[in-house]
Amino acid sequence: MKQWYVLQTKPKAEWQVAENLQLLEVEVYLPEIKTRKAGKSVQNQPFFPNYLFAEVDLTVIELSTIQWTPGLLRLITFDNEPTPVPAEVIDLIRHKLEAINLNGGQPRHDFKSGDTVRITEGPFQDMMAIFDQSTSSADRVRVLLEILGRASRVEVDPADLKKVTPDPDEPAAAPQKRPRRTRGRGRPIHPKD
Repeated sequence: MKQWYVLQTKPKAEWQVAENLQLLEVEVYLPEIKTRKAGKSVQNQPFFPNYLFAEVDLTVIELSTIQWTPGLLRLITFDNEPTPVPAEVIDLIRHKLEAINLNGGQPRHDFKSGDTVRITEGPFQDMMAIFDQSTSSADRVRVLLEILGRASRVEVDPADLKKVTPDPDEPAAAPQKRPRRTRGRGRPIHPKD
């Protein structure tokens, strides 16, 4: 029975892997999105850099045939078993990307490093974060998010962020600076009596 699987490619080898698999008569879906580069025309870029989907019956085409495709790193597995992706997920990705591309492609953002943002979609919905930087892959951005008391870098779609403006009636909180405990290299500071 044919099922969809996720394949991880080498950097910038998504199209090469797609072509090689199509020669094996494997149906391939490489999600692409229109992006605008500064001073350049609109270009199609992989929406998930280094990943694509393949619909294949692993009882007809052996797993080793897929795994030895030039440009492919691996087929995504769980406990060393190929993990199928439901066809509904593939359909959802197709429809979402079709809508984005009909609207002219991925929206650009105007966030600056240090801006406070709220995540509006996805698993971190309604969490506050600090905008860090744009990434080079598919117009994603990196934000700093506090998870379990630790600042973690998370990549999200800039369309899923909303800038939070500070309340003018609320005084700005002064950053809390911890007092020094050492002089450097672990030498403690002793208070003078």
